[in-house]
Amino acid sequence: MATVIRFARHGTKKKPYFRMVVQDHRSPRDGRFVEHIGAYDPIKGDASLVVKRDRLEYWLSTGAQLSDSVRTRLKMVMKQVAAAAPQKVVADKPAKEAKAKKPAKAKTKEA
Repeated sequence: MATVIRFARHGTKKKPYFRMVVQDHRSPRDGRFVEHIGAYDPIKGDASLVVKRDRLEYWLSTGAQLSDSVRTRLKMVMKQVAAAAPQKVVADKPAKEAKAKKPAKAKTKEA
């Protein structure tokens, strides 16, 4: 069975909410799905994308294809995570070194 990972639209008129699902490629957008692996709320923005990463990796390893919209959202989120991660790591390293240097006692001169 050829599978695709796509968004299924839920919510009400003017208030969409999408579920990331694994479906047979012949199924309609909101039709029967194999597994629900995430959710996305476009009103809240890209930060609201929630994905079961282990299940996403599993389905990609079995040959499932990403739809264009899912691929775009995942790329945007990964860029944001990659951009935020190095800044935090760089900020944490000097703080750890400073803590390590503080406990060193200064030598006193004896007369």
